Amino acid sequence: MTLTLSTTDRAALIARHKAAIDGSLTTRLITIAVVAGLAGLFLYGLTTLEVSIWKIIHGLNNLGIFVALMLPPDPGSLARALLFVKALFETIAIAFLGTILAAIFAFPLGFIAAKNVIANRIVHFLARRSLDTIRGVDALIWALIWVNVVGLGPFAGMLAIMTSDLGAFGKLYSEAIESADRKPVEGVTSLGGSKLHEIRFGLIPQVLPVIASQVLYYIESNTRSSTIIGIVGAGGIGLYLAETIRTLEWQQVSFLILLILAAVTAIDFLSSKLRFAIIGQRAV
Repeated sequence: MTLTLSTTDRAALIARHKAAIDGSLTTRLITIAVVAGLAGLFLYGLTTLEVSIWKIIHGLNNLGIFVALMLPPDPGSLARALLFVKALFETIAIAFLGTILAAIFAFPLGFIAAKNVIANRIVHFLARRSLDTIRGVDALIWALIWVNVVGLGPFAGMLAIMTSDLGAFGKLYSEAIESADRKPVEGVTSLGGSKLHEIRFGLIPQVLPVIASQVLYYIESNTRSSTIIGIVGAGGIGLYLAETIRTLEWQQVSFLILLILAAVTAIDFLSSKLRFAIIGQRAV
């Protein structure tokens, strides 16, 4: 059945909702101001950062020289290759342990920061701002801090990954909890369940697959981050990467890069399979 409106009804409908159709002057001005501000920021970045396509074109020659120096990848000796492989597994261990500890410690914080669990505005505000503060500091900065606290080595790297991910996981968990369906929670409440029962049987079964998927993704992502923090003395293969670059051992640099790429590719493949298995879909 087709619903038709007469000319009079259509005109009355447009007149009744004219403000919503046309939009207010304030909204238009805000939109124009935001677009102008973003355009101005873009132009400011182009001029301040001295962006030049000619520098890139002229630098391609230097890039070709570096690539030629890196070929073929060569660790130098078998002992050196085994040392690099051991450092790679150390990097993977830093990423895995740091991510798992962050996921565990952030689990209760996610519930504290969720509005539908903790109704107190002050507690919610303090929890969210604390997580934002931790998340706002990059893992490399945390690595520099922990290196000065506990000394050089992989322990500092693990603490840096854990601290950096703690804020990110807390925010992601709280958002997943807030977007959870209320019907299971209401069902538990109607049966006389307590607040803990609501969380255990109403919320956790909904958010657990999302949380597990996020943790698996961060393990893969932190494998790359662990390489970077190793450059500042936080252990792992990044320490050897910085050393070989400093001594201009370019063939060893390319060998280390291939090791990192192979590890990241393997972890990404496994984590994607596990993520799709957890959320109930088949990986492509």
